Amino acid sequence: MYRRLTIFTHQVLTNSNTISVVCHQPNPLNPRPNGFSFFRLLSFSPVHRRTPDPDDPLNLMKEDGVSVCSQMWIENFREPDRIVTNLTSHLRRLELWVLAYQKVCADEMGAYMPRSAIQKSALEDLLGLRNAVLDNRFKWGARLQFFIKSPKDKTEYESLSKRKIKAILTTTQPAPFQDKIVQEVLLMILEPIYEARFSQKSFAFRPGRNAHTVLRVIRRNFAGYLWYLKGDLSTVLDGMKVGSVVGALMRDVRDKKVIDLVKLALVTPVITSQVDEGEKKKKKKRKYQKKRVLAEDEPKPDPYWLETFFGFAPEEAEKLPSWGHCGILSPLLSNICLDELDRWMEGKIKEFYRPSKTDVIWNSPEGEAEQGNTSWPEFVPTSGPDKTRKMDYVRYGGHILIGVRGPRADAATLRKQLIEFVDQRYMLKLDNESLPIEHITKGIMFLDHVLCRRVVYPTLRYTATGGKIISEKGVGTLLSVTASLKQCIKQFRKLNFLKGDRDPDPQPCFRMFHATQAHTNAQMNKLLATMVEWYRYADNRKKIVNFCSYIIRGSLAKLYAAKYKLRSRAKVYTIGSRNLSRPLKEKKGQSPDYQNLLRMGLVESIDGLLYTRMSLVPETDYSPFPNTWRPDHEKALLEYIKLDDPKTVEEQRNCITEQGLVSPQDYISMLVWNYKRNAIVMDQLSLVKSSISSVDKDQQLLLGLNHENSDNKSKEVEYRGGLHAAGMQDYFILTPLEE
Repeated sequence: MYRRLTIFTHQVLTNSNTISVVCHQPNPLNPRPNGFSFFRLLSFSPVHRRTPDPDDPLNLMKEDGVSVCSQMWIENFREPDRIVTNLTSHLRRLELWVLAYQKVCADEMGAYMPRSAIQKSALEDLLGLRNAVLDNRFKWGARLQFFIKSPKDKTEYESLSKRKIKAILTTTQPAPFQDKIVQEVLLMILEPIYEARFSQKSFAFRPGRNAHTVLRVIRRNFAGYLWYLKGDLSTVLDGMKVGSVVGALMRDVRDKKVIDLVKLALVTPVITSQVDEGEKKKKKKRKYQKKRVLAEDEPKPDPYWLETFFGFAPEEAEKLPSWGHCGILSPLLSNICLDELDRWMEGKIKEFYRPSKTDVIWNSPEGEAEQGNTSWPEFVPTSGPDKTRKMDYVRYGGHILIGVRGPRADAATLRKQLIEFVDQRYMLKLDNESLPIEHITKGIMFLDHVLCRRVVYPTLRYTATGGKIISEKGVGTLLSVTASLKQCIKQFRKLNFLKGDRDPDPQPCFRMFHATQAHTNAQMNKLLATMVEWYRYADNRKKIVNFCSYIIRGSLAKLYAAKYKLRSRAKVYTIGSRNLSRPLKEKKGQSPDYQNLLRMGLVESIDGLLYTRMSLVPETDYSPFPNTWRPDHEKALLEYIKLDDPKTVEEQRNCITEQGLVSPQDYISMLVWNYKRNAIVMDQLSLVKSSISSVDKDQQLLLGLNHENSDNKSKEVEYRGGLHAAGMQDYFILTPLEE
């Protein structure tokens, strides 16, 4: 230690002239000797600041990933028609890769991982994956070599045997963790570009839109249509030619890196293996299996009620596209390809529209401004013989629905043109049977709801000249959207809840045999609550939900009869009541009884089944649906872009000037100018009077209020001080300032 210190002092004294000068220079203000400053200098080692490492992932993350995504959405909605050429800069943003890692980990682990909980090794692996994508070293569907692995993947691939390696390379395996991250990044980059361009006629696989939106649009816009064309293009969702997909993608995106990534994901073959029939038989023979214990980091499977509700998915929503290694990017790519059909149909809608002056509702040249009762849009009054010719169209996934108001020959012509367009663009052969033309009186099935027409004779009341109220009998058609009872029975039969068609008989739900009564009732209540929400916009909501409640209640009653050996449903209802809320395992002479145990918290409370009576089912939701509806996130984006535009601010200022109002900024400048002008030395009384009069003028100019001056001198002083202090604060609370 002593030797090191002497060597260090020797180097300092020989190599640093400045230090020696400072040490031997006398200080007149400090009488202490220079030796103290010398040893003080030796006690501190020189600090060398390291230059930031450009490859350190912590230095590359300058913003939050959510703010980067928000900026991308704003830019694309501000200029929705521009051709995007530089997306590689977004691929370089490590913030997006970290956000994608968090989302994929949430799906894998079942819990959200905050940014602070990500380990540095994972960030370095994520940076390596990003660099591999940018340098064209990334390969889709890798089985053994990974740039980054899932946190729950503890497999050591270097020490695997040949048999296990062969099984990994030749059998069907889930998508690699790194593939999911790349898919998520591509989705975050491409989705805002195309969401700003997609047609308002498509509703599947898009944020903020669902099957309920389609039903509300049909109720709002399809009233009065006589002929309907229902087409199934779901084979497009199974896959398209790579050239067609890339061509549709390049209409708006011209970035070579992104295009090559998507093309490589479509071209790379997916390894699948078929199970032999002998293995299938072996699996069938094994009836009883032990319950598998989930790992700590393994997400729980879907509960029984949610799995059962997924079985109720309508035909239009059953198929989910999966193209190559695209994964979650496949639904977006299918919408990109089918968007050309939506645009073509929008052009046909404008061509087909022919307004009639005698029509009550559609008589405007563009067909946008509709007249009539907007709170009852499904009612269309009858018009004269010269009716307006009009057409509308919606698409949900690969299923389309077209409504035509006019002669059947026009619908047949449109069908012929549609078959030709689909054949040329999508290489899909359609015929008249796959695109049938049906009249509204037969009932049109779409999303397990039936569209039908009823002729109604409402009493129309209006005020004539002179204020006289006239009541007349009107005639019109009413568009009815009802849930299909046949489809509901079909879905219940598929889930083994009942058997029979004309007289459906509930079957016991043996999947819940080992669950408690409280848990079983809770699961079925969640299923019923979801069914009530699914049939929210059906005209027969009460009837269909009451039927579902009857089937589920009968199924549980048979289950409890078999479980507790009660022989019949009637005995179950006698003990457990109509809604099965009473315990069925209660024994005679048991002490204390169920209610006392419930109060002490020793047993589980049993909730009765919901909607056991039709009066308990909520009414149908007939809330008005605006004609120019948009999802909430698109409304917020458009409003933000509008407020951020300088033209909007200028228009608001001009409007304020025209109406004779004063903005808060002008009001402040006016008060400051008055203070400067009245800052001349004068007697106190004149200063008080002048300040009060100026404030009165300002208040009259801004708020239009007349304040009376008080005679009391103390009130005048209080009025002056309070108005300048508290009054201005109140005003600025009511009127927000512009930044």
